[in-house]
Amino acid sequence: MSLKERINDDMKAAMRAKDADRLSTIRMLLAACKQREVDERIELDDTMVIAIVDRMIKQRKDSVAAFETGGREDLAAKERAEIAVLQAYLPQRLGEQEVGDAVVGIVVALEAELGRAAGPGDMGRVMGQAKTQLAGQAEMALISTAVKAALAARVAK
Repeated sequence: MSLKERINDDMKAAMRAKDADRLSTIRMLLAACKQREVDERIELDDTMVIAIVDRMIKQRKDSVAAFETGGREDLAAKERAEIAVLQAYLPQRLGEQEVGDAVVGIVVALEAELGRAAGPGDMGRVMGQAKTQLAGQAEMALISTAVKAALAARVAK
């Protein structure tokens, strides 16, 4: 069963259970998926759906921070509840060590391809590879930190 089908089934279950908050969040996710399909005239695969879920979670985390700063704990709590619903559709996240190991592997492969040591100027190439390989498995901020550390370690050698 694809992720999109699972989301549709969860929407139906939320309707039956009369869980309005969960239903609202799932409908928002499905609307974002449908919008992307219509805009780009494509059929979304699981990786693309995961990217949409990731983006929606990031938006909600930013909103939580803004609401807490503004003293609106009620709205922050609503956003946190939406994050909890959305996180159910993400695959198991990698830890810092696994991300670091994967990034080092990408850097080593890039060095073999280039025939020279990778440096800070290769960050874009490494990030591009890491983004495709680790899509949905780790937050981009964690990947970026790991790439910077791996490239800095290569330069220090």
